[in-house]
Amino acid sequence: MIDVKVNPPSGTLVLNRPERCNALSREMIQGLIRGLDDLHQQKNVRGVIVTGSGSHFCTGLDVHQLKETGEQPDADRQQQWLEDIELVHELLLKMLQFPKPLIAAVDGMASGSGLALMLACDLVVASHRATVELPAARLGVVSGLAIPLLTFRAGASTAARIVLGGDRITASEAKSLGMVHHVVEADQIWVRSQHWVEEIAGGAAEALQLSKRLLNETVGESLQTWLSVAAAAAATSLTTEAASEGLQAFTEKRQPKFP
Repeated sequence: MIDVKVNPPSGTLVLNRPERCNALSREMIQGLIRGLDDLHQQKNVRGVIVTGSGSHFCTGLDVHQLKETGEQPDADRQQQWLEDIELVHELLLKMLQFPKPLIAAVDGMASGSGLALMLACDLVVASHRATVELPAARLGVVSGLAIPLLTFRAGASTAARIVLGGDRITASEAKSLGMVHHVVEADQIWVRSQHWVEEIAGGAAEALQLSKRLLNETVGESLQTWLSVAAAAAATSLTTEAASEGLQAFTEKRQPKFP
């Protein structure tokens, strides 16, 4: 479900589950981690593009898989949810610490953990029809891991608008808010991303690596702490009655009736 492609000087990780709008299963998250490890080792890859197949980038965690976990006995359920959130946490940290620039090539929706995936990339190219949102509250859960990244990239005011206000943001507005850097036609997002990697490849790899560390680990010193706290909040939210009802309602295609 994760395709790894190499077109020097870029490598591309493709979320290839279009029938589920590229919703992240634990197998896909593990595939992204392995794909980053593979592309890290390839010297002819100077930047990595993360994109989705079909009409959407990524609509977040696989709600059906979360609901299946919720049907397990209490101890097993809580342990699996904790492991799932920690796996996402591991992926996002790996992306922030990845030594090569990451470019998100976004078409359609980037929501929930899909938005976190986009924001963990250093640069973003989006199509005109791309949108970003955090609908977790409508499922009775918390978009814990997306919130610190959203605040880091766009500021607390924009984060409050999306997290609490529930606004869906268009690509053009996301660009004005600093979440997106270039907006192009849908059939040009990978091409524009590839051109960007070609431009990046003209710089020294070591200088780029050190620059990224300065941005994400020095200027963003508190980000990793925020993500650790956020992972705990996200895992805890999955154990609530509201989450149980929200996930059930989603799979049954009805409005939730929160306690």
